[in-house]
Amino acid sequence: MSKLHVTTTINGEPVEYLCDASASMLDILRGPLGLTGTKEGCGSGDCGACSITVDGRLVCACLMLAAEAEGKAIGTIEGMAEHGVLHPLQQKFLEMAALQCGICTPGVLMASKALLERNPDPTEEEVRFWLAGNLCRCTGYDKIVRAVMETAADMRETVR
Repeated sequence: MSKLHVTTTINGEPVEYLCDASASMLDILRGPLGLTGTKEGCGSGDCGACSITVDGRLVCACLMLAAEAEGKAIGTIEGMAEHGVLHPLQQKFLEMAALQCGICTPGVLMASKALLERNPDPTEEEVRFWLAGNLCRCTGYDKIVRAVMETAADMRETVR
């Protein structure tokens, strides 16, 4: 079986790879590309641990074929910090202990970032709705929601 050649952008950098037609984006990220921050939780799109962005849209990497990345801009947790400086969400999650074992955290952070890029002033209900696709067995979500809400407030204040 011949391999497919894919040219894409991942975290702002041009990337090329070869993949089988059936390979998932998660397989390619964690395998040949060595971007292991994106986690596999369920493999069926139910847990959100593998959340990435594709052209700014939140996607489960386990459900996306790697070949579908052709010409697209992919964002992963590795691209969230810039020049060694944590993204405000990452910093707030640390400050507020809004993370525990780390399996769901990359997906929750990616989903939270995607939310704040679309809606910089979400209500608590909107945050909870947006994060409903990210399952966590270690926490009750309150610290996560508070961290997202406080980050949103801080980022709005910075813009002023």
